[in-house]
Amino acid sequence: MKKIEHIVFDLGNVILNIDYQKTIEEFNKLGISNASSLYSQSSQSSIFDLLETGNISDQKFILEIKKLCQKTTSKEIIKAWNAILLEIPNERILLLNKLKTNFNIFLLSNTNSIHIKELIYKLGVKKYNEFYSIFKKVYYSHEIGLRKPNPEIFKLIIKENNLKIQNILFIDDSIQHIESAKKIGILTHHLLKHETIETIFPDIVQ
Repeated sequence: MKKIEHIVFDLGNVILNIDYQKTIEEFNKLGISNASSLYSQSSQSSIFDLLETGNISDQKFILEIKKLCQKTTSKEIIKAWNAILLEIPNERILLLNKLKTNFNIFLLSNTNSIHIKELIYKLGVKKYNEFYSIFKKVYYSHEIGLRKPNPEIFKLIIKENNLKIQNILFIDDSIQHIESAKKIGILTHHLLKHETIETIFPDIVQ
């Protein structure tokens, strides 16, 4: 195996447990009958893409969702949208801290400011800052204006950190992101439903 020096982690369902179905169910309760076709792991409508690339504000996103369920409040929409977010198991934090002693580790996530605000609230500011500081650098799609599977997002990480592509391992649970990274020569691991990062290390880098 190529020598791994840098590991790029996805956030949702790799480090942070998430459940797309919870948000779909909550949107359905608000009266959005086609919620599963609007938003899922494999695809989503343009409004979510715009939010995750920082091209619309939180307020504009909420207004667009309100058009689909006009009798709801902004608070109800935010609650439904955040229902996807679960917890970060402590053993994953411990693993990341161990890995950072031997590897440069990065975080690369398709996300948005509403979810990040909720994550900070769930963890608490101190714990969130400790989590954030584990990584050499954090790349949130809404902050950099790019989202996976756009290959430019991987090229940005490589260029900004002067990385050699043959020394990078990328771990993600979405196959379309994995395939995009593979096409530009990055070594990948597609994290399957029965796997966790605790179960794949250290074997994956031996």
